Amino acid sequence: MTSRIPRDSRLRLVRPRTLAAAPRAMTQRPARRPAPRPPEGTPAPAELARMARAVLAGAARVARWADATLSAGSGPRRDRDTTATDGGSGENGGSGGKGTLSDETARQAATSLSLTPDQVRADWDIARLAGLIEVHGDTARPGWRLRAWNRDDSAVLRGWVAFFDAWSIAHPGPEGREPAAVAEVVSAMPQVLSFLQLSAGPVPVPQLLDLLEQRVTELRTERCEIPYGPQPEPVESPAEDTPLAPLLDWALHALAAVGALTCADGQATLTPLGSWAVWVKLEQICVAAQSPAGNIEQGAEDMLRGCAQLRPNAARAEYRAWLAARPVGSAVTELLAAARGEDALSRGLAFEALRVVGAPAEPDVRAVADETPLRPYALLWLAEHDGHDPEDAHLVLTREEATWLWVDTAAAVADHGEAPLLVRHLESAVQPTVPALLDEVRAVGHPRTVQVLVALAAAHPDPALAKAVRRAAFQVHRGG
Repeated sequence: MTSRIPRDSRLRLVRPRTLAAAPRAMTQRPARRPAPRPPEGTPAPAELARMARAVLAGAARVARWADATLSAGSGPRRDRDTTATDGGSGENGGSGGKGTLSDETARQAATSLSLTPDQVRADWDIARLAGLIEVHGDTARPGWRLRAWNRDDSAVLRGWVAFFDAWSIAHPGPEGREPAAVAEVVSAMPQVLSFLQLSAGPVPVPQLLDLLEQRVTELRTERCEIPYGPQPEPVESPAEDTPLAPLLDWALHALAAVGALTCADGQATLTPLGSWAVWVKLEQICVAAQSPAGNIEQGAEDMLRGCAQLRPNAARAEYRAWLAARPVGSAVTELLAAARGEDALSRGLAFEALRVVGAPAEPDVRAVADETPLRPYALLWLAEHDGHDPEDAHLVLTREEATWLWVDTAAAVADHGEAPLLVRHLESAVQPTVPALLDEVRAVGHPRTVQVLVALAAAHPDPALAKAVRRAAFQVHRGG
């Protein structure tokens, strides 16, 4: 027998609530852990921003001059061929590099600002590295950081950090040195900077040289591969014969020039600005290593596969963490290698990760735009990078490229999604009718065409349409 006497269940651990309260409960998120505090003695953000403005004062001055002068008159003057032009004449007298100033414009700026043309060019290059000037395709224009320069300390600090990250670009390696050795020193300097930050004071240069030599040796060991079978006697590469002391001297003076450290009397010391920047990067890596998804130590392909089930914001956070833990150049190379694989979903996610990389990835993305499997993705990436609205970026694709992308996306859905999603994907095709879509899909020659059509036929609820799609798959399989 069971008792019919009403009783209060001790399992009721949550008080009853109204339906109106339910949505609020569903959207509640656990409290975030408090933000880590910088080391004791670190200046306040406003003081750090004042220091950053002082370092970048010349760059901001040239950027403001360009904004006021080159955009004056009837409308903004476009800097054709990615070079700023003089007074509207359209001549390109610059060196021909991305975003360089023409000779006439440099002279005009030098006269207005009481500088030499070389000083103007140097400040212009710094403005580009700090995001005060942005180059989009064949146009250079003021960046958003210039607009926020006087009122937004965080924008100023992010601009300086971008300049700090590009120290080896702002001050290229000494001529006559082995490029591989220069690259090794650049890769090893984060550990040297971390040691300086942890030391919290002056460190003798010979001690830094010992640390640099150890780290370079580790880098060479990590990339050493022992091939199978008998091998000839090892031959030292030119990089291994290059003395590191002059390269360390170059690196320390280059970092001093960007305001990250001081170097005098045989000792190096991080500036408050440099110490804060290194601490921020160490914190980013530590937090990333503890992230729930835990993809920071994975290769690009495994990282992308791990992000496949994440929401867009969470995936972007994983991309940032993964990128923060490795040099940008090798990360971009790894992402593009993953994009060349057979997994269409990884291909799309790789270009999402490259959007997080931003401008440093542009040369590599532009270089792969001629590879058929990557071309639609690369063209969309470049269009958005050049300032197109993401909603309209697809207009840069030809009909054939859009069809290829449709099949590639369908392959990703077929491999990783659900049948209803594949059916909805049918509605996104640029062709107005299913027969037109099938004709163009057959013509485009995507290697996954048969599998996509078979999956679509199996998923679609309309028997007549499914039959037509199945017939098209059979014709492609037979070479028709």
